[in-house]
Amino acid sequence: MDSILLGLIVLLGIAVGAGLNYLGDWLPQQRDIEMPIGWRRLRVWLVIILSALTSAWLWLNPHEDLGFWAALLLLAYFGLIVIIDMEHKLILYPTVWFGLVLGASYGIYLRGWLTTLLGGLAGFGIMLLLYFFGDFVARRLARVRNEELDEVALGFGDVNLAAIIGLLLGWPGILAGLVLAIFAGGAISILYVIFTYLLGRYQVFVALPYGPYLVFGAVVLLFF
Repeated sequence: MDSILLGLIVLLGIAVGAGLNYLGDWLPQQRDIEMPIGWRRLRVWLVIILSALTSAWLWLNPHEDLGFWAALLLLAYFGLIVIIDMEHKLILYPTVWFGLVLGASYGIYLRGWLTTLLGGLAGFGIMLLLYFFGDFVARRLARVRNEELDEVALGFGDVNLAAIIGLLLGWPGILAGLVLAIFAGGAISILYVIFTYLLGRYQVFVALPYGPYLVFGAVVLLFF
C-alpha cells in the first residue's frame, strides 16, 4: 500500500513538472520573448525528473511546519522562478504578485505578521541598495573601458524576489538567506569566469541570473 501511494506521489510530481514546463513556456510568450528551443528540450525532461524526485522526497520527509502540500506548492513556485530566470534572465511580474501573496501567507503562518513584514522590507531594501550599487559600478567600468553597457549586474526582478523571500524567512532570517545567496552566486560566478576564460569565450559585463541563488538561500534555510 505504501509503495502504491508513493507511486501516486511520483505521478503527482510528474504532473507538477509538466505544469512548470507549460508555465515556463507560456508566461514568457505573453511578453513575446523568444524561446531557447535547444535548451528547452533538455529542460523539459530535467524538470519532470526533478519534480518527481522532489515530490517523493517531500512525501517521505514532510516539512515540519508546512507539511507536504504547502511545501510542494512553494518548491513548485521556486522552480518556475528558476526556469524563467535561467532561460530569460527575467523574473516576471505575474510570478512576483503570486509570490508576494504566497510569501506573506506562509510567513505570517510560520512567524507572525511583524517578523514577516520586517523580513520583506529588509529583503527589498538590502537588495535595492545592491541593485543601485551594481548599476553604478557597471556604468563606471563601462565608461572607463569605453564600452557600451547592455545589461546590469542585478535586475529589479531580483529586488522583488528578495522581498518575497524576506516575507518567507522573516527577520532576521532574510539576512542569512541573502548571505547564502551572495556566497553561492560568487562561487558560481568565479567558476563561470574561469571556465569561459579557458575556453576563450570570456566577456565583460555578462549578467548571470541571480534568482536561482536567492532561491537556493531560501530553500536551504527552510528545508535543511
